[in-house]
Amino acid sequence: MRSKKTPAKKIQYDAIYDSELVAKLINGCMLEGKKSVAAKQVYKAIEIIAEQTGKSGIDFLTESLENIKPTIEVRSRRVGGASYQVPTPIRPERRNSLAIRWLLNAAKARGANPYRTLAEKIAAEAIEAHENAGAAIKKKLDTHKMAEAN
Repeated sequence: MRSKKTPAKKIQYDAIYDSELVAKLINGCMLEGKKSVAAKQVYKAIEIIAEQTGKSGIDFLTESLENIKPTIEVRSRRVGGASYQVPTPIRPERRNSLAIRWLLNAAKARGANPYRTLAEKIAAEAIEAHENAGAAIKKKLDTHKMAEAN
């Protein structure tokens, strides 16, 4: 029998926007425990988004992440010695974490140009995601295609 589910860890909201989303982005960016460095990059990215779009940076980022969130994914199920890819719907918490992870990974993968900071890359990826383009959206579409194929 399975033991009791562990309660979800409460995340501390960020200082400036008082937002769970921004706090999770900061935690996702963080390397080697340097949270203040990660926070500066995320805040700078939000400023860049606001500057380039003329809208509220945080609202624009939220809309971008809504576009990235997948609704269905494939999971491996073993049935009688054979593995099958079974499409399953995704829980809201996992949808959020996948969207954030895909956004950050796509931003980090945007070439090693020494003149572009991570903030600029995050902003560029978020703006592309808002227009349903970019690597993070491609990842979502690939996931959905795999689910439909199975």
